[in-house]
Amino acid sequence: MAPAPLPIDAVLPDLLAALAAGPRAVLVAPPGAGKTTRVPLALLGAPWRGDGRIVLLEPRRLAARAAAARMAEALGEAVGDTVGYRVRMDAKVSRRTRIEVVTEGVFTRMIGDDPGLDGVAAVLFDEFHERSLDADLGLALALDAAGALREDLRLVVMSATLDGARVAALLGDAPVIASAGRAFPVETRHVARDPLKRFEDQVADVVVEALRTDPGSALVFLPGQAEIARLAERLRPRVGADVDVDPLYGALPPAAQDRAIRPAPTGRRKVVLATAIAETSLTIEGVRIVVDGGLSRVPRFEPDTGLTRLETVRVSRAAADQRRGRAGRTEPGVCWRLWSEPQTAALEPFARPEMLEADLSGLALDLAGWGVADPGALAFLDPPPKPAWDEAVRLLARLDAVDGDGRITAAGRALRRLPLHPRLAHMVGEAAAEGEARLAAEVAVVVGEPGLGGDGTDLSERIRRLRADRSPRAEDARRLAERWARLAGGDQGSGDPDDVGRHLARAYPDRVAQARGARGAFRLANGRGGILEEHDRLAREAFLVVADLTGPAERAKIRLAAALAREDLEALFGHRIETAVEVGYDRSARAVRARRTRRLDALVLAEEPVAVPDGPAAVAALVEGVRLAGVDRLGWSKEQRALRGRVTFLARTIGEPWPDLSDAALAASLDDWLAPVASGVTRLDDVDAALLAVALDRLVPYALRAELDRLLPSHYEAPTGSRVPIDYDAEGGPAIEIRVQELFGLKAHPAVAGGRVPLTLVLTSPAHRPIQTTRDLPGFWAGSWRDVAKDLKGRYPRHPWPDDPANAEATRRAKPRGT
Repeated sequence: MAPAPLPIDAVLPDLLAALAAGPRAVLVAPPGAGKTTRVPLALLGAPWRGDGRIVLLEPRRLAARAAAARMAEALGEAVGDTVGYRVRMDAKVSRRTRIEVVTEGVFTRMIGDDPGLDGVAAVLFDEFHERSLDADLGLALALDAAGALREDLRLVVMSATLDGARVAALLGDAPVIASAGRAFPVETRHVARDPLKRFEDQVADVVVEALRTDPGSALVFLPGQAEIARLAERLRPRVGADVDVDPLYGALPPAAQDRAIRPAPTGRRKVVLATAIAETSLTIEGVRIVVDGGLSRVPRFEPDTGLTRLETVRVSRAAADQRRGRAGRTEPGVCWRLWSEPQTAALEPFARPEMLEADLSGLALDLAGWGVADPGALAFLDPPPKPAWDEAVRLLARLDAVDGDGRITAAGRALRRLPLHPRLAHMVGEAAAEGEARLAAEVAVVVGEPGLGGDGTDLSERIRRLRADRSPRAEDARRLAERWARLAGGDQGSGDPDDVGRHLARAYPDRVAQARGARGAFRLANGRGGILEEHDRLAREAFLVVADLTGPAERAKIRLAAALAREDLEALFGHRIETAVEVGYDRSARAVRARRTRRLDALVLAEEPVAVPDGPAAVAALVEGVRLAGVDRLGWSKEQRALRGRVTFLARTIGEPWPDLSDAALAASLDDWLAPVASGVTRLDDVDAALLAVALDRLVPYALRAELDRLLPSHYEAPTGSRVPIDYDAEGGPAIEIRVQELFGLKAHPAVAGGRVPLTLVLTSPAHRPIQTTRDLPGFWAGSWRDVAKDLKGRYPRHPWPDDPANAEATRRAKPRGT
């Protein structure tokens, strides 16, 4: 029976014509158009194919297996005949296979091992809009190979939502063929998030309501496996007996994934709880309801720590549209969104390409194996970010996988033989030399496949569970580990799971962790913090190796780790452990302290107090102590503070050559003025007036001090002969406080700095109470003096209050009694 028509059928002649005329094309077709299954079958009869294979790339294993099954069914054959697939841990291909559906990672291995792609006629990049790292790398390598080795190789980039013009330009102005979609009407309903409800509780309420009001099965989008498990627990007691609840995520065994995407049996409904795995390339028959939680979990690589953490983010508008479209693939449907309608406009238009967020060490190793040390030599839609690229090259250099020029080494070629992250490949290779390749390969499988051996944090225990597990998924995992062990060239061996930490440390030397403080708290060698639940059996260990952790840098949750014996740590990293005397400032003691330490990066393996050695380190620690305590807390004498005030005043009024000796300026220049005179000083209290006098002599040498005394005398000499100290730190400028009678006879206002700066006069009564503040003494004499004198004359009758003080005699004495 002929297959039902699909929208893509209308443009297949255009695609075939484009590929007959040239080797490259871009196909843009919305979800449901049929591009995944119809295009490879249509290309089977193209004259240019000859007997070459058509390789179809899919972003996920589930999508690859499902696409192969649908195409084989359309041909009336079994998977593995004309149509087959190859994914990690599973493959069904034969000599008869001409359409090979592979995951993107499998293709990068394929082209890396055979740059000429011998026997391949066309490569189709499906769902390219997801912009995975492997898809970007695979396309760059394919373009390079086609340009240098295979001008006849057909390359087709296919996508549902894509900037076709940009991709077409990358492909050398390839033609763009656009297909209409086939989508039934989808009603969108918004339910604003309730901040007082847990996420899974509100999603459960919406699912129950949707099942009550709308027909068909439901597809629910959640950020990750943990949310799926919690929602399943809440839903099963609340849905009817005729409703099945099936999880769908990447770590599920293939049989469970297949069960989730099969249509519900007649008379039953199903609720599929899925991650982003179900956004594209899958059609689940009978789904007419989509519930979108609006969240997605994406990896974020941190070059400074070398860690990739999972971050829960708002879904992009493009992904939200993809999810919504799942409700209208086969019939009219409804999409429930857990956000208010205005929030849709605030969503990011597209998810960021993985190239801009991911760990690039695998990509860097692949490019080195390709003969490329500079990623700019290849055509990437988005080039690798420099910080992540540089960190990747540094890691490969530590693994001896590349030389100083970025060229691959023999060790690097050995790593590439294993389809693993360079860290894990290095671990398996080192274990092979010890006859424990199989154990290390099992570690690599469990680290790379979430859920294998359970979900506990102890990697050793997961290995034991994997070995005892007789499920098909566990059998596949063990076979995969055996294959990797053979590829590494080592004796299989069984290995003791208690030795897992020793092997894992070779993959993650920067994630060796040491217990600190409370039980379950650890410090990683890269400086990051990690925590375990107090009751976790690993929480009592002195050292761990962490394979996976999530969360903020200081309190990330350790999700997978293994215990590491102290003797193994010493044996593995003894050449990197550094012994040194460390000098630092102890705030509580207000003193410099020293200790002898043995360190592995950020981990202190041992320490003991020692005498503080003389030298720059001790001086720097003291300077840091002063910086923390504050310059004002030092032992300045009264005279030194006055000197600093005078000099600082000249610095602000005249400038050079006068230095700013304010607290702020001195704090900013401690290395310049304190460090040269602080040798041998270890206590803050020892930075006393004697030491500070030496520093001040350097800051204000003798020649300047002589000029200082001329411009800014420390005292003002009144007409009576009294020497009154001048306050140069006063808010309004230099000031003195003096009894008014001592200034009688003055016709000009007192000034400093060569007469350029008038003193602020705080004039007092005979009892030293302020009566007037002025910077214009002649004006005061001629103005308000009479009123002031009249007011005070009665209170101080024995003191003179002349009508003309400018011409009176200055005095500091009262009139004799009786006069």
